[in-house]
Formats: sequence, C-alpha cells, structure tokens
Amino acid sequence: MLSRLTRPRAVAVCALPVVALLATAAFAPLPFSLTQPGMTANVLGENKGEPVITISGAPTRKTSGQLRMTTIEATGPDATVGLGDVVDSWFRTDRAVMPRDSVYPSGDTVKEIEQHNAAEMRESQDTATEAALSYLGEKNDVKVTLRLADVGGPSAGLLFTLGIIDKLDGDGSGGDLTGGRNIAGTGTIDADGTVGAVGGVALKTQAARRDGATVFLVPKAECADAETELPKGLRLIPVTTLKGTVDALVALEKGTGSVPSC
Repeated sequence: MLSRLTRPRAVAVCALPVVALLATAAFAPLPFSLTQPGMTANVLGENKGEPVITISGAPTRKTSGQLRMTTIEATGPDATVGLGDVVDSWFRTDRAVMPRDSVYPSGDTVKEIEQHNAAEMRESQDTATEAALSYLGEKNDVKVTLRLADVGGPSAGLLFTLGIIDKLDGDGSGGDLTGGRNIAGTGTIDADGTVGAVGGVALKTQAARRDGATVFLVPKAECADAETELPKGLRLIPVTTLKGTVDALVALEKGTGSVPSC
C-alpha cells in the first residue's frame, strides 16, 4: 500500500517544476520575430504620388505592365513575442517565425536599425543604377533617381535594375520587358549583375499573388523556399544574373527560347 501511494505522490511533486517551467515559457519573451507578407510596389509606377524611377539625360519609354518589388513585415525589434504567438504562427501559412537576429542586427537600437536599413536601401539603389547602365552601355551623364518610401534593405535591387532597363530600352526591340504582365520578384544586385538571395521568399510570393502578379523572379538558391506554399497561378522563374533575368523575360514575352523554372 505504501509503495502505491508514494509513487503517484512523487510523480505529482516532480511534475510541479515542469508545469511551472511551461507556464513561465508561455509568458516569457522569446528571441523571435513574427513575419507576414508585406506591401509590394510597382517600380515602373508611382509610390505615394511620386515616380519610383526618374531618369534624365536620356530618352525614356512609356511602359506597360508592372515590375513589383516585394517585402515582408515583421514585428519590431523591441516587440515581445511569446510562446503562444510562436505556436499560433507555426500553423499558419501566412505567417513565419524567424530568429530576431536574422531580421534585425543583434544589439542595435530601433533607431540604429532604421538607419542601417535606410543605408542598405540607398546602397542598393546606387548599385541597381550602376548595374542597369553598365548592362545597357549607357554613358555616365544619365542620371537616375529612385524613390521608395518606408522600405528598407537591399532586396529590391534586382527589380530597380529591371525597371531602369525597361524605361530606357525595354526588351531591346521596342517592346516592354514585362510583355504587359504583372511581374514581381526579389533579389539583391551587384554592380556586375550578380543576383543575390534575400530570405522570406515564401511570404513574398504570397504578397505578389495578392497584388495580381502572375510571374515571380526568385534567386535560384531560394527556389525550394519559394515553392513552399506557392500561391496558385504564380509562375516561378529562377535567376542568378541580370543578363539571365532579362533573357528569361524576353523569352517569356516573345514565346521563343526556354524560360527557366524551379
């Protein structure tokens, strides 16, 4: 009788610290950020009443179609994320849980993070201009101004570059680089035309389809991520270089040549 009574009592007593630990974890802040599909912006159009791309020193084309850069939204670096938030987001296709350090530089203040993101955006815009003009063989007297309010980071580089090319040269034979389509995408750009990975592509594809895109340009290294929860009606085109991206869009527009796929 004693052993039968003692064993359950011992188990119950030992369980108390576990229950207390779980209760603490449920309310304790965790080092994560919750992310979701963010806004998109057509770089061939306007953002908050101003053209995203303004070019002087060279004739420009009137374009049709859209080139949409995509974003994700994340809880702020000082936001409290608890276990309940993480569990809820884990089972949703329109949310993702990411380590906070992968979204925001560790140890920085909110102001410093905003300044860092703004600096990355400016650098991305400068590099996009350099890559586009170099690709087209344009002279240095062509001036490009890029404006996109309330967006930071380098991931719009590829779309900025394509937008400049479309406004100056289109597909190279008088047509639009977009072929009149709503094309979205993401990716950094180097001055030599190399396209880099960015992260968050599974959420960006959702933002793109929500805003009417039918084609999504994705850095090739992130094909697998982009295929996760890929919205119906959105075609993925993997890219690694600016030239390869332009070639793929021209092939898509004209219906000739091969268009890569993930």
